[in-house]
Amino acid sequence: MDDDSRLQRDAALAADLVREAALLAARIRAEGLDVERKTSGSDIVTQADTAAERLIVQQLTAERPDDAIVGEEGTSRPGTSGRTWVIDPVDGTFNFSRGSDWWCSAIALRDEEDVLLGAVHHAASLRTWVGGPELRSTCDGVPLGPLPDTPREERCAATYLHPPFYGSEVGEAFTRALGQVGTLRMLGSGTMDVMAIASGQWDVLFQHSVADWDRLPGAAIIRGAGGESVLVPASGVAWTVTGAPAAVADVRAALLDR
Repeated sequence: MDDDSRLQRDAALAADLVREAALLAARIRAEGLDVERKTSGSDIVTQADTAAERLIVQQLTAERPDDAIVGEEGTSRPGTSGRTWVIDPVDGTFNFSRGSDWWCSAIALRDEEDVLLGAVHHAASLRTWVGGPELRSTCDGVPLGPLPDTPREERCAATYLHPPFYGSEVGEAFTRALGQVGTLRMLGSGTMDVMAIASGQWDVLFQHSVADWDRLPGAAIIRGAGGESVLVPASGVAWTVTGAPAAVADVRAALLDR
């Protein structure tokens, strides 16, 4: 099997996995959630998160037994292939637990050098995005259009910053980045935010200290749509900046400006 065929098969598998996981999570939410706190009042987990991750892990174990698996809810399985599946069974769990529809299930596949692909399913709209650096990104099989080159004063940023950081050095970097956009949104699911950017609705996401399961699925899809996703060390933390190339370049420069 050549690399292109393998990537296509992996993409089809990833799309199936996130659809099944998201629909399972939605069914569990409809039946009633048990919510547990992890590190803070907004960092929580439900039985839907763990059930959705378990479903994905079981299928990957059967379909890709040589690949490693890492999941937000604790899965850590070694592999021998040099490839790792990174799972976010419910991205936006706080939203999910409060009845908001701005959440999704997401997965990425990476090797030892780079991310290969990402897949995301939004249960509320039944849309599925798939793509990667060498795989043109699609939504429900339709190729995504080029990302708009929006003027700075008209750009919309998707972001998040915990309130305790606002008066800190991190908060100062955040404020500098805001100077590169005209407006911002904080909606609580970074991966869904990036899907909105990939679909041409918004322009750039920036946020610090983002875990791989929150970063890689969206990064893969935005790169497959002609955008960029970079890690920027600034003010003692690593910032993820993802979106249209010009907006990413401007936000990166602002974060690094001292």
